[in-house]
Amino acid sequence: MPTPSTKIALVTGANKGIGFEIARRLAEQGMTVLIGARDRERGQAAAEKLKQKGCDARYLPLDVTREESIAAAAAKVELEFGRLDVLVNNAGMLHKDDRRGAPSLVAFRETYETNLFAPYAVTSAFLPLLKKATAARIVNVSSGLGSINLHSQPRSPLSTSCVAYATSKSALNALTVHFARQLRDTNIKVNAAAPGHCATDMNDHAGPRTPVQGSNAPVHLATIDDNGPTGGFFDEDGPLPW
Repeated sequence: MPTPSTKIALVTGANKGIGFEIARRLAEQGMTVLIGARDRERGQAAAEKLKQKGCDARYLPLDVTREESIAAAAAKVELEFGRLDVLVNNAGMLHKDDRRGAPSLVAFRETYETNLFAPYAVTSAFLPLLKKATAARIVNVSSGLGSINLHSQPRSPLSTSCVAYATSKSALNALTVHFARQLRDTNIKVNAAAPGHCATDMNDHAGPRTPVQGSNAPVHLATIDDNGPTGGFFDEDGPLPW
């Protein structure tokens, strides 16, 4: 069992890619890390991989698109730990039709279900446990594609495809601000992090950055001190335009 001073962190979608690297780096800082994943075999394998490195990592069954799964996960964390210090909403999706630039309405709905509704549901379910922590942190893993400001520029470098993904991340940024304002009088800081274009399963490993590099901003925001920001949107170099 972790000591009372050990921080408890939950990373959703942590069985691979950027989520796994976030979990690894938080665990290496001495946190007890809960590997949130809907696939039991992959989640357990990820936790075991970290345990072999000497980390305290545990698989937490969690399908972020199912309310009953979220409720069960929150109940399990409450029973075993009584609080949550860090929540990283990392689980996300990029629909194959969206990548081709012609997402159907079904693709839009599935994208928003995972990229927006799920972070809202997970955050809401775990808020009572986050409020029990001394200084809790919530990090929503967003994307530079979610920047409306950058998209609106005539010479924007951002792609015009992936419209469902991009707009879902814009909405996630707005949700981040909402929670930050809602919790401004508490000990909880809420921020959005852009990992950059990383090579992951989501894009068939086409990105120029590694998952380790992609974890830089989320890990930083998950570990900021009391003087750190809240209600912001950042990459590893600093603030990004909304």
